Amino acid sequence: MRWLAGLMAVTLGVALAPAAEAGPGFPADPTELVDTSIGNNGDGTTFPGATVPFGMVQLSPDTQLKKYASYDYAQDTILGFSHTHLSGVGCQTMGNIRFMPTTGAVTSSNPAQYGSKFSHANESKAPGEYSVKLDKYDVRAELTATERTGKHRYTYPAGQSENVLIEVGESNGYSYAGEVKVVGGDTVEGWLQGGNFCWETEKERYRVFFSAKFDRPFASFGTWSGGVLKPGARDASLSGGRTGAWLTFDQSQGKQVGASVGLSYTSVDGARLNRAAEAGSFDKTKSQANKTWRDELNRMRVAGGSTKDQRTYYSALYRSLLHPSVGSDVDGKYRGFDDKVHASDRPYYQMFSLWDTYRSQNQLVALLHPERAGDMTRSVLKIYQDGGWVPRWALAGGETNVMSGDPVTPWVVDNYRRGLLDDRTARALFDALWRNANEVPADQSKFRGRDGNPSYVQNGWIGYRDVPGYTFGDTRQAGSATLEYALADCSLSLMAQGLGERDKAATLASRCSNFTKLWDTGTQSKGFTGFPRSRAADGTWAGEADPAKSTGFHEGTPWQYQWLAQQDTRKLFGLMGGPAEAEKRLDTFFDMKLLLTDPAKAAKDSWVHGAYDYHNNFAFNPNNEPDLHAPWMYAWTGAPWKTSAVLRAARTLFTDTPYGMPGNDDLGTISAWLVFSMAGIFEATPGSGQYLLSAPMFPKIEITPEGGRRFAIQAPGADASKFQYIASVRAGGTEVKDSWINHRELLQSGTTRFTLTSEPNGWGTASAPPSLVAGG
Repeated sequence: MRWLAGLMAVTLGVALAPAAEAGPGFPADPTELVDTSIGNNGDGTTFPGATVPFGMVQLSPDTQLKKYASYDYAQDTILGFSHTHLSGVGCQTMGNIRFMPTTGAVTSSNPAQYGSKFSHANESKAPGEYSVKLDKYDVRAELTATERTGKHRYTYPAGQSENVLIEVGESNGYSYAGEVKVVGGDTVEGWLQGGNFCWETEKERYRVFFSAKFDRPFASFGTWSGGVLKPGARDASLSGGRTGAWLTFDQSQGKQVGASVGLSYTSVDGARLNRAAEAGSFDKTKSQANKTWRDELNRMRVAGGSTKDQRTYYSALYRSLLHPSVGSDVDGKYRGFDDKVHASDRPYYQMFSLWDTYRSQNQLVALLHPERAGDMTRSVLKIYQDGGWVPRWALAGGETNVMSGDPVTPWVVDNYRRGLLDDRTARALFDALWRNANEVPADQSKFRGRDGNPSYVQNGWIGYRDVPGYTFGDTRQAGSATLEYALADCSLSLMAQGLGERDKAATLASRCSNFTKLWDTGTQSKGFTGFPRSRAADGTWAGEADPAKSTGFHEGTPWQYQWLAQQDTRKLFGLMGGPAEAEKRLDTFFDMKLLLTDPAKAAKDSWVHGAYDYHNNFAFNPNNEPDLHAPWMYAWTGAPWKTSAVLRAARTLFTDTPYGMPGNDDLGTISAWLVFSMAGIFEATPGSGQYLLSAPMFPKIEITPEGGRRFAIQAPGADASKFQYIASVRAGGTEVKDSWINHRELLQSGTTRFTLTSEPNGWGTASAPPSLVAGG
């Protein structure tokens, strides 16, 4: 495998208190610094419940159905505790197999009737555990989890009936087919057909099975279908609508009821097997979950900084490591995209939000868990082998076709270039990606693929067409999708070259500069001339000429997407009038003049604010993915110090409160971006294997990849609350004069030491970082 070679200090305002003196060292237990409520609101859409890293189970309270992660911090009613959630996704989905403890007579199957008020003062949250008091019933509900099982413990008040309701007929408020069976005297099993995603309720993308064993026998039970309760019935099923069972326990036998709930995407037998294999008491499971998270957070631990800095950092690291999720049972069986059960000798993963995660979260997983990242990449190959095409946004065993572009390609190439794939797997994946880059799926396929290929392959751009009701088609997002295709093809050319596919590498490399074919020299904005613009298949320009408008650009504008050409900055900056003019654009984009005097105000007022304010704006959007790499574009203009300034300003947008996420976390993408930003390294060009450097925000970071050797990043005096810039860098004793370091060099450095200064300076300007394009 060939690797690529190698203003005065000001306080950041009230958003961050001055950092405390560096403590004695790394925290003894970083889980105590994690707040799982950060982002539990309508913008962040994270969940507070119990899970383990990359687990199949996310056992969490539901406060509001048809609401993203089913939990909104502003709500005051809990409807139950469901076993599957996605962290930070901007679409209603998951929320399957919901349990709810109650007291009194069971008179309704409607969660609006049996839900309970609660107070955040009576919640307790930590990695791997959650508990809350349900005010209506005076019940304490406690949750924890293993990889494939959820553990419940309910403590009831004396003198009250003890019930548990289990809903299997709806998923986050959307109705699907479901079945439930009361088995013997202590077990309930069944399944739910799910798949709602981004308001597409008719899709059936997966079936999730469960086996729940209680630690006490049932005194009585019943089931319901729709709104009809059937006391004593053991079975219930319905093709759509509420379906479930209720269980009542003899109060004279104790105040606590526990349940262990195994999940599986293959069968009830698989759920039962997972439950048995991951058995253990509630307290033992909770302790193990905490230890697992403690070990996980210590993989990239930080020392020094303020308590708020550490809370923000460790909470972001926690959120970065929740997905993709294990999809295979303990015996290696998984349900493929052909709806058949297959066996695998390696863990199979699912839940791939690739449009988001290819930009930052994939790189963090690959850094900390190279073996897992390899298994995740092989899982993408299995999706292709089982389903016939590579995914774009894979939800369990189905493709959602949500978002635009070709995110799977740079996602795979990044892991290939890190050496995480054997040759056979790499070649099979390359063939899949080559097909994806040049063809389109058959009409009957469940995959949309690169549906812009017909015009893109012929012309070098995707012909814009606004098809009513076709929200996510690449032809409707032709401007941004063309830029995404070009970056993907350019990264794939490196994989082709590494595998000896010279002709294909040349074909793909010829597409690296396709972004230039969208450059309209007739557009003007903020004193700058020339911006990317969508065009029809016949070459005519489409939509308005205003670069702050969004015609053909997915969740963004040409102002934000103009930077999505980092594979060839020489050519991009040439279109802008040279690096100096590009730097002026960046300064306008970030409002650099205000940023250097009042960074918190610039971030809060000048940048895009609000998780869904994608359109009609010319400023940096730190809430969404398309321009996350833009702060590092300064490295190519000869002003890498400005990257450090922008990141200190961006830091003020993240707090240690439930409203501390500026936008949807999108399965850890924004959190991983923050983790890298605070550590002082970031891969601005997916597929490059090359980190650009900025001023770290902690004096010391230690990174221990699983199965690898520990290495450190040191920056004495680092303080996230002040502007600081790099004066010098030494990696393993060797001076680093450039503004980047490649992945292998970082891993082998032992210690990379930053010397920081309060003054902007010329460090890192001797040469521009390499581009994916030779000579770029």
